[in-house]
Amino acid sequence: MQLVVARIGRAHGIKGEVTVEVRTDEPELRLAPGAVLATEPAATGPLTIETGRVHSGRLLLRFEGVRDRTAAEALRNTLLIAEVDPEELPEEEDEYYDHQLMDLDVVTKDGVEVGRITEISHLPSQDLFIVERSDGSEVMIPFVEKIVTEIDLEEQRAVIDPPPGLIDDQAEIASSREES
Repeated sequence: MQLVVARIGRAHGIKGEVTVEVRTDEPELRLAPGAVLATEPAATGPLTIETGRVHSGRLLLRFEGVRDRTAAEALRNTLLIAEVDPEELPEEEDEYYDHQLMDLDVVTKDGVEVGRITEISHLPSQDLFIVERSDGSEVMIPFVEKIVTEIDLEEQRAVIDPPPGLIDDQAEIASSREES
């Protein structure tokens, strides 16, 4: 199975290094020197990582055969894709790869069907499940422990305990003023 692990950003310096936007929780495993990665667009690759280092909080990579800024800049916006065994699991017990969560049925703790996970959006503060309902509408569910109470890969479902208003129109309006 192929997973997008990074997107190449701008060139850094004049010796062929590039910044990368990491899209994996395991960059030390997927983006290590010697790793051979497929690319999108495919004509750009495959690329073999020669060196990697962190500079000012950003991961910088250099690929074999990329020796100058012009060649590095030509790689901008290329997606880096790693081949991953579909049976491989993350190191931590409560972590999941996106492909494990895609297409899971989402149900409330009371057993009410909400829909199916069609996309996972990785935001700076938290991840979101994009859930398609049976009527074709979508709802966004924050992937936080307080809301997503259980992931059952064997049963192919995610159990949620949504606050009022998250998946329905029953939002509770809190007011700091006392009612008279």
